[in-house]
Amino acid sequence: MNSKEVAQLFELPIDTIRYYERVGVIPPITRDKNGYRIFEKRDLNWIFLAKSLRKAGLSIESLIEFANLAQSKENNVRAAQKQILKDQLIEVNAKLEEMIRARDLLEYKIETFDDHVAKINAGEMNDDEVEELWTMKHFKVKQ
Repeated sequence: MNSKEVAQLFELPIDTIRYYERVGVIPPITRDKNGYRIFEKRDLNWIFLAKSLRKAGLSIESLIEFANLAQSKENNVRAAQKQILKDQLIEVNAKLEEMIRARDLLEYKIETFDDHVAKINAGEMNDDEVEELWTMKHFKVKQ
């Protein structure tokens, strides 16, 4: 595959793919006699991995370290690669928990919105209760 095809496949700008190669996020790409990149299956796998891990929040620096470890001839690199992935998984799980709490809050607000507005309009809530309602001081995340 050529650069344009790969960029379309992964919905990435060609410049991003070139940047990933230049800084070491992906291993060097084989080139033809004219210097054009020729992407092979392993290159596509690396681009997929890099794109996926970037979406998960992994830094460029960590991706570079991960790729460098993959190209290393040392025996202990797999443990270091695995640790990079474990560390990122911990971060992703924390973000997911935060997103779930936000989703639960939104669901609660939507489910109770009309009832609360009706109580406010009917004068059934004082200013402090209204403030607490909108700031959600009493909201408990579902367990």
